[in-house]
Amino acid sequence: MSRRADNVLIVALGTTQTLAWASSYYLPAILADPIARDLGISTNWLFAAFSMALVISGLLGPRVGRQIDRMGGREVLCASNLILASGLILLGLSQGMVLMAASWLLLGVGMGLGLYDAAFAALGRIYGNSARRSITGITLIAGFASTIGWPLSAWGLATIGWRWTCFGWAAAHLLICLPLNAFLIPKLKSEHRIAADTPKPHIPIDRAMLLLAFAFAAAWSVTSAMAVHLPRILEALGATQTQAIAAGALIGPAQVAARIVEASLLKRFHPLWSARLACITHPLGACVIGLFGGGFAGIFALLHGAGNGILTIARGTLPLAIFGPKDYGYRLGLLGAPSRLSQAIAPLAFGFLIAPLGGYTFAVTSALSLAALLALFALKAEPKIPSQSRRDPSSAEPSR
Repeated sequence: MSRRADNVLIVALGTTQTLAWASSYYLPAILADPIARDLGISTNWLFAAFSMALVISGLLGPRVGRQIDRMGGREVLCASNLILASGLILLGLSQGMVLMAASWLLLGVGMGLGLYDAAFAALGRIYGNSARRSITGITLIAGFASTIGWPLSAWGLATIGWRWTCFGWAAAHLLICLPLNAFLIPKLKSEHRIAADTPKPHIPIDRAMLLLAFAFAAAWSVTSAMAVHLPRILEALGATQTQAIAAGALIGPAQVAARIVEASLLKRFHPLWSARLACITHPLGACVIGLFGGGFAGIFALLHGAGNGILTIARGTLPLAIFGPKDYGYRLGLLGAPSRLSQAIAPLAFGFLIAPLGGYTFAVTSALSLAALLALFALKAEPKIPSQSRRDPSSAEPSR
């Protein structure tokens, strides 16, 4: 593919990922309270359904990855748009607990088919070992998912209500995301597609796989906990409500800035070093706010956001660098399943910790980040496959 075609694909997938994240993962932050109020249920029930959706998406990961390895990402990502749109329409039509829970079941399936792991797998299938640039590019754009999604959902809530806001997000999937995925993701040639009856690949769950799965699960549990509980923890450390909200607003720009650094300076180094750097920034920020108090909440947010931004890229580039492009999607699904489960559990678990620990909750999150760092230091940067076999003959690299 030409560089121009590469850039068009990056913009297209970056756009669809932005809308997919904004209309699923980031939706409850704005709409949970009004939905629960209108349906006459506790907000806790809605967040329980959301956690269930994350579990479903994690369990689907390996199967989705294998499907992308066989067919490419075009069909899978198009299906995600249809399923996410269906889930959002069902959520907008909900009149009680049953339909609300069913809508999040569908949204969980859509997230499993259509968020970062699926997009990374699609790029790995197209570009093979050269996918790092494209993975970084789509995360640069989709890093604004909350920055764009939260204001749009809030505007929709204030002007047309939460039901029509859900319908609006569904329309975005059908009118924007579906055409972009259908027409701009290259379709694999028939000789590059793997037969459906091909035996399931055997990926040994060896030391490297276990270390990487643990590192991602530990680090993403911190990310998930901070996404829900950060303002409460900052206020427990002496930050005012205004300082806590302002600090939260810095996380998105910090993520994008860190991804620019990854795309420019850190691209010269093995992704393992980027991942290690990402795991140390949260504990450093916790030390700053622990020593100097809540007035330094902004410094913590910048460090935490920067680490999270680089970690998102490492989630796609590090397995590719260590294991190569063969069965990359299936491997991503296996590695991502524990992370999705930890993301589902962390908000509830840390909710119980904040009451007794207050600001000392950062000691737990820092310990998890450092545990992930130790696991990454136990990994070797050298690929685990012979250099002559690193080129996947079935990967689609047309006219490169």
